Amino acid sequence: QVQLVESGGGTVQPGGSLRLSCRPSGFSLDYYAIAWFRQAPGKERQGISCSSSPDGPTHYEDSVKGRFTISIDNATGVVYLDMSSLQPADPAVYFCATKINRANWCGLRSYEYPDWGQGTQVTVSA
Repeated sequence: QVQLVESGGGTVQPGGSLRLSCRPSGFSLDYYAIAWFRQAPGKERQGISCSSSPDGPTHYEDSVKGRFTISIDNATGVVYLDMSSLQPADPAVYFCATKINRANWCGLRSYEYPDWGQGTQVTVSA
């Protein structure tokens, strides 16, 4: 059974940084696409970054380019989202999602991913 567990959320001041983690289990880590989404209250779920293993493409939503970095630890499969210069527009519940047995591809549309984690809250507050 595919499972994804996010961690690392919390409260930071504007301009601060956080590292989110997504730990996958229950499937082969040979070929998969992984993405980070976020959803703020009253808003649609938004794809912000994706990548794929091994050595697949990486994409970012425009508002996070240059501030957020996605990476995959190939040994453990843990996926990280390093977020810096956090802004008042960034607070949301952040989710990771995966599509297994898929190589050389990733996307930022939620319907492309069948398996999701439970989310972790990110708050930006002075």
